[in-house]
Amino acid sequence: MTYLKNLYEKIPSYLKNKYVIIISLFIIWIVFFDNYNLIRQSKIKKEIKQLEENKNFYSKEIKKDSTEYHELLNSDEKKEKFAREKFLMRKENEDVYIIRKKND
Repeated sequence: MTYLKNLYEKIPSYLKNKYVIIISLFIIWIVFFDNYNLIRQSKIKKEIKQLEENKNFYSKEIKKDSTEYHELLNSDEKKEKFAREKFLMRKENEDVYIIRKKND
């Protein structure tokens, strides 16, 4: 028992204050144990940022593809170029040579 008394007397007085104890317990609870603790909130913020970047990327890609699509619908030259590049189509009496790199 004397050991506990000595230990209690060694604790500074400001740490014996009930308000300090309660506030420190509250901070520990908020940081580590709560359902929406600070650690989880930081992870959620990172995920939101990543999802917003993905959203911006895909919206730009959709815009680019939609303009390309409208150009293909309206221009015969673009249709021909697209068919030659993507589907390796050719005109009559025309030879097509395909050059591929080794890693393809």
